[in-house]
Amino acid sequence: MDNIFAEYEDKLPVKIIEDIKNNIPKGIAQNKLRKILELVLEEYENAKVHPGEAVGLVSAESIGEPGTQMTLNTFHFAGVAEMNVTLGLPRIIEILDGRETPDTPAMEIYLKAPYSGGKDIREFALSLKETKLSNIADEFSISLINSEIEIKLNKEKMKAHSLTTPKVAAIIAKQIKGLNIRESEELIILKSRAKEESLNEIYKAKEKIKDVHIKGVKGISQVLPIKRNDEYVIITSGSNLADVIQLEGVDPYRTTTNNIIEVQQVLGIEAARQLIINEVFKVIENQGFNVDIRHIMLVADTMCVSGKVKGITRYGVVSEKASALARASFETPIKHIINAALIGEIDQLESVVENVMLNQAVPIGTGIPQLIANFKKK
Repeated sequence: MDNIFAEYEDKLPVKIIEDIKNNIPKGIAQNKLRKILELVLEEYENAKVHPGEAVGLVSAESIGEPGTQMTLNTFHFAGVAEMNVTLGLPRIIEILDGRETPDTPAMEIYLKAPYSGGKDIREFALSLKETKLSNIADEFSISLINSEIEIKLNKEKMKAHSLTTPKVAAIIAKQIKGLNIRESEELIILKSRAKEESLNEIYKAKEKIKDVHIKGVKGISQVLPIKRNDEYVIITSGSNLADVIQLEGVDPYRTTTNNIIEVQQVLGIEAARQLIINEVFKVIENQGFNVDIRHIMLVADTMCVSGKVKGITRYGVVSEKASALARASFETPIKHIINAALIGEIDQLESVVENVMLNQAVPIGTGIPQLIANFKKK
């Protein structure tokens, strides 16, 4: 058997050979195995792209055509406030623009046992949710006589989050400096150490205090445990990959976010490239369209080739084109032409756009080989 596979090692990729090895029945006859390998080789050769094929153009058409038919929708999780996911065309635009933060950041948190089996899943999910001071307080008021900020805490909410008034006061003191803090049973009273402070400054301080982080993971505003196949997964509104994958009980190898820039910062450019492919493919599939994954891979490669995620915009991928004419053809042509003229830039006319502009044969298909002939006169 091994000698037959050895014959095809230089003809087929290692992955395909491994897949055949894993899927053929035990004790298969050698002539049948050879026939399978021949058919796979034929299929593989037919799937190859011919030199000079306009892959960029075909990819653009293949993604653009279903893109025009996509709906502009946002999916809401029933019964949970603030839980929605951008789908359809807005999500595709968001990914391909390489936006810093998506409109609806979300995570899928996979868990280790016993949480993955459902044990204490609700408590674990709630421990992830970010709790700010405004979530456990009933009222924030300003005492004009003493120039103090009074915070009235909600006993029930404090109990639900296993918090006490001294604990909350200690957290505020840690995060906001320059305040004297007093506490009574349900009140926390804050006063600035500065001798005189204007009402405007006290008001600003009051608004700032509302956002003090009390517990949970920063950035995660909602959590929803769901059962997927045989295990429980936590879906979140908001994202913080760096902190979540460090938590005990979280499976860091499968936990994902839809924030591409965040994945690039935490896991690197290869992971970001894979996320672009997964996210675009997921949107297209959800809409009921079928696009060959190789087209999406080409777009992802173009966005990630520089080592950082660059959007397909005038500031991203287009700004890095070697050809001055190609840059000018996208947007702001006068700026690009003047800048190229100032430094005496030479355009080698190696790509499609600039040759179309000059009415020359484009370097694709039959335009790739250049024929030089010396005809003898009769």
